[in-house]
This record gives sequence, structure tokens and C-alpha cells, in this order.
Amino acid sequence: MSREPAVKRWAAKRKAAVVMDIFKGKTTVTEVARENDLTVSEVESWIEEAQRNMENGFRSWPKDIREQYEAELRETREALGEAHLQIYALKKFKRLLDEDENS
Repeated sequence: MSREPAVKRWAAKRKAAVVMDIFKGKTTVTEVARENDLTVSEVESWIEEAQRNMENGFRSWPKDIREQYEAELRETREALGEAHLQIYALKKFKRLLDEDENS
């Protein structure tokens, strides 16, 4: 009986195929774990992730993960820019106060 070499990194497409086989009843979590030298909890985490992401696919306006991250990045950059301006203004104000005290 030839056994496939252990997969070190599972691509999303391959995980999805395995999870679909489990959903369809073609295999079980235990079988997948045993055949691929994985723990049952690893395979179960794939199933949980698939179920979480599946919900998004049924929404009328799915949340695009990339858009979410890009929006968060924009907000973070804006906040950083504002903080930078505040620091610059405070330093300038302090210099002006120090000059005023020394005059």
C-alpha cells in the first residue's frame, strides 16, 4: 500500500476540496486526519473556518476581506498623519514658548 508523502503546507483550494468531501459524506474528519498525518482538531478548524466564510457568500452584499483591510489601512494612515501633525504642532508650540521665556 503506497502512502502519499505528508503535505507540509495545505493550499486553500486543497483544504476546500477536503472540507467539501467531508460535507458530502465522502469521508470523515477522522479519516482525513489519519490519512494526512493531521490532528482531528486541525481538520475541524478548517470546517469551522469554511462555515464562517460560507455565511458571507450568502449575503446580498458580501464583505470583501481585501476591501475591509484596505479601509482599515486607510483609517490607520489617516490617524497616523493626524498624530504626526499634532506632535509637530506641539513641538513648534513648545519651541515658541521656550523662545518667549528666554526673551
